[in-house]
Amino acid sequence: MPLSRRGLPSLNALRAFEAAGRKLSFRAAAEELGVTQGAVAQQIRALEDHLGIRLFNRLARGLSLTPQGAAWLADVTRAFDMLVESTDRLLARPDVVTISVTPTVAARLLIPRLGQLQADLPDIELRTVATEALSDFSRDQVDIAVRLSRTALPATLESALLFRQHLIAVASPRLLEGLSLPLSARQIASLPLLHDAHDGWPHFLQQDGKLPGARFNQTTLALDAAMAGQGVALTSRAFVQADIKAGRLVVVADAGDSAGDYYLVRKRTDLPGRAAQAVWEWCLDHLGECP
Repeated sequence: MPLSRRGLPSLNALRAFEAAGRKLSFRAAAEELGVTQGAVAQQIRALEDHLGIRLFNRLARGLSLTPQGAAWLADVTRAFDMLVESTDRLLARPDVVTISVTPTVAARLLIPRLGQLQADLPDIELRTVATEALSDFSRDQVDIAVRLSRTALPATLESALLFRQHLIAVASPRLLEGLSLPLSARQIASLPLLHDAHDGWPHFLQQDGKLPGARFNQTTLALDAAMAGQGVALTSRAFVQADIKAGRLVVVADAGDSAGDYYLVRKRTDLPGRAAQAVWEWCLDHLGECP
C-alpha cells in the first residue's frame, strides 16, 4: 500500500538527514542547521526507527551512507531543490489576480482596456478566464467575476453594478444601404438575423417559434458576423459602443432595457487582498463607464 502523507517523516528530520548526508558529519550538519550535534543524531535515529531502515554507517572517523541511504538522499535532495526553486518563483512573481468573465465581456470590454490596466496597476498580473460557466470562487481560485444576473445574488457574494443592459439591434452599414433608420420590426425580420445564446429575437420581434438565421454560442461571434455584413445582431449597447463610434456598426433599432444587468462579483470577505481590491476598483472605474 502506498505511504500516505501522514506517514511521511517530519520536515526537521528530513532536513537533518539531508544535511548530514551531504556533509557526512552530524557535527557539520548541526552547525549548518543551528542546532546541537546531539539533536541531529537524535533526529537521524528517530528517522531510521520510523523507516525501519539504517541510513548511515557510524564509523570511527565520521559517517558513510548505506546504499539505501544514498539512494534516498538523492531523492530527498531533489525534493528540497524543487521546493527552493518553487519558492524563488513565488517570491519573484508579481501579485496575481484572476478574473472570470464571459467571452463577450473579455473580447469587447476587458481586452481593449488591458493596456490601461497594466499602466495603472503595473505590479499586478491579471489572469483572465473567459467562460460562460459560473465560477466557484474557492474551487476555481477566482478572485473577481463579471456576470449577467437577473436575480439577487447569494448573501455569500458581494456585488457591484457595472452597467445596465440596454439592448440594441446593430448591423454593418453595408447591409443597410438604401434603408432609412431606424427600421421597423417587420423590416428587421426581413434581414438575416444573427442569434446568440441569449436569443432575444423572438421577444423583440414578438414572434413565437424558431426564427431563421445563423446561430452562435457567444454574443461576440454574432457581433463579428454583423460587422462582416452577415446580418443583424441583438446585443447590449455596452459591447458595441466603440464599433458604433468607429462606424463599423450602426444602430438599426432600440430594443430597450432587458431583464438582468452586469455586475462585478466576488466572495464576501472582511479583508480582500490588496491586489484584488485594486483590480476591483479599477473595473468599477473603467468597465463601469459603459452605459
